[in-house]
Amino acid sequence: MPDYTLVIGNKNFSSWSLRAWLLMTHAGIPFREITVPLRQPDSRASVLKYSPSGRVPVLRDGPVVVWDSLAIGEFLAERHPELCLWPFDPVARATARSVSAEMHSGFQALRSSMSMNCAGSFPGQGHNPETDADIARISGIWGACRGCFGGDGPFLFGDFSVADAAFAPVAFRFRTYAVALDPVSRVYCDHLLGLPAMQRWLADARVEPPVT
Repeated sequence: MPDYTLVIGNKNFSSWSLRAWLLMTHAGIPFREITVPLRQPDSRASVLKYSPSGRVPVLRDGPVVVWDSLAIGEFLAERHPELCLWPFDPVARATARSVSAEMHSGFQALRSSMSMNCAGSFPGQGHNPETDADIARISGIWGACRGCFGGDGPFLFGDFSVADAAFAPVAFRFRTYAVALDPVSRVYCDHLLGLPAMQRWLADARVEPPVT
């Protein structure tokens, strides 16, 4: 039996942590949660107790240590094939992996100008040509995935997958900065934000001690 411990950072702004936490929580995978406050003088030393990279999230399962959010998704998909955390169809699965990897490594302008702040509200802030190009690209991804693979389900590939967890922090960003979206993207974004697990994350973020 797996014995998972997930180490995460502050819920208000640790977007990488959200991806792994949402994937496990929404999929119903039990785990123990350890939160290490970030942006503190001893944060790196504290994280290094669990993660060789000194970064969160990190998933531990006995002797197994996985210290990257996308790698955690791949690991869990392999350990729990019954949950279908990647789409079954090979074309859809390849697309889901591609868009997840693009989100994982790209969109630097959006990350910099519209950092995740779940409890904040900064409508209209953060826009510049590079950020707007990132927003357009994400909206294009969402629309294409929903149109080609969404079917009757509400997620990018119909059923919930690693790809939806990958884009979950973007949904919080779009909410915080009141980003205008096309109708398809708006429906998808609102669906993500309405998930019970996302609402729980947001509630926890709102009561965290402030970080200076």
